[in-house]
Amino acid sequence: MDSAELCYLPAAEVAVAIRTKRLSPVEVVDAVLARIDRLNPRLNAYCTVTHDAARAAARAAETAVARGDALGILHGVPVSIKDLVMTKGVRTTWGSKMYEHFVPNEDAPVVERLKQAGAIVLGKTNTPEFGYKGVTDNPVFGPSRNPWSLKHTPGGSSGGGAAAVAAGLGPLAVGTDGGGSIRIPCSCCGVFGLKPTLGRVAAAPTYGGLDTLSHTGPMTRTVRDAALMMNAIAGPDARDLSSLPADGVDYLADLGRGIGGLRLAWTPDWGYAAVDPEVRGIAEAGAKRFAEAGCRVEEAHPGFQSPEAPFMVMFGASMAARLGDKLPEWRDRLDPGLVLTLEAGMKWSAVAFVNAANWRRALSDSFVKFFARHDLLLTPTLAASPLPVGVNFYDEIGGRKVNPPAWFAFTYPINLIGYPAATVPCGWTADGLPVGLQIIGPRFADALVLRAAAAFEVIAPWAAKRPRLD
Repeated sequence: MDSAELCYLPAAEVAVAIRTKRLSPVEVVDAVLARIDRLNPRLNAYCTVTHDAARAAARAAETAVARGDALGILHGVPVSIKDLVMTKGVRTTWGSKMYEHFVPNEDAPVVERLKQAGAIVLGKTNTPEFGYKGVTDNPVFGPSRNPWSLKHTPGGSSGGGAAAVAAGLGPLAVGTDGGGSIRIPCSCCGVFGLKPTLGRVAAAPTYGGLDTLSHTGPMTRTVRDAALMMNAIAGPDARDLSSLPADGVDYLADLGRGIGGLRLAWTPDWGYAAVDPEVRGIAEAGAKRFAEAGCRVEEAHPGFQSPEAPFMVMFGASMAARLGDKLPEWRDRLDPGLVLTLEAGMKWSAVAFVNAANWRRALSDSFVKFFARHDLLLTPTLAASPLPVGVNFYDEIGGRKVNPPAWFAFTYPINLIGYPAATVPCGWTADGLPVGLQIIGPRFADALVLRAAAAFEVIAPWAAKRPRLD
């Protein structure tokens, strides 16, 4: 097997090959690190690569196989960690000059669980400063680039991880999602991403209201790899007050159950959102293909007004609660857009924050009623194709003037209610940029969302399509 094929081998196949001694963890890690060294200068997907630690872990993993030790489900499989997630002994900057040299003394729960499962951490992937926006650049490391077009963003805020997965720089990536930050970049980069039910994957540290918006989850090239990763990372942790008890689901085994007979709804616009016609057409064609899996697909939506205002209150005020007191010292060294976000967030009153929280309850009620009639809801993942590098948002979509959140109008409402949602690649624009289809499930229905994504992958496979980087 040549180096490129090895680097694009799915994690589930890598794990089996290592367990059966057909592949060596050292061979796998060396191949991926070599590819990172060759391609990352063009992509800037990784901001920190832990060459020595990864190679040492690979040697230890190889020794464990030779000894016949009990092996974890991800034994020897490479993984990257978003630079918003703490890693013991490895620099974690949050993309900010404020933490440019910070090295944590503990791992976040997701990192602990991955290591316990035998995964090998390759390093940290790039993110916007404190994950505040939907594209990936920051004052410490600069912009990341989309493997399908270096002139375009990989999205954000987990943009480095999605770019890495798409480019064969590791089969698994940990992302976080506070308004679409797993689904946006996975859509932009033509890979799979899952935002699990809030609390299904424990997160720590969390900050203020962000702990009720931000989800931790997998970014992978195949649905099977994401299910395998969920088996490793799902579960509670005392450090996360929102974390859920273990549900006992084997996400990998559940993929084979099929989805015939399910009632699926499709909405191209929520009834109010501006959507690029080409993106809408590609996503709608993808949604209709679920009929090939035996599903009934009809156009419908829960029927709510745009939640932009309450989302901006919740997100902005939560960011300001974490960072507002740092403005006097750090203002000139922060991303200018983050400064504006913090200044706006500091103006909201406690009453405005609680009113936004109440709006969330009403939004959830509308989805509860909707899912009494439908099993899953399909939407475009994004309202338009990936932005050019250096541009943070669209001013106009589909001929309509829009506000900054309009690009990810389909993702952030689902953060407000904490339901599971995934993005699957469903096509490419005439310019060769990926388009994603979002699959939303009821609360706790993570396994169902994964099953639906796996069924779509069978109908419209995408993993063999690769960006031209070699």
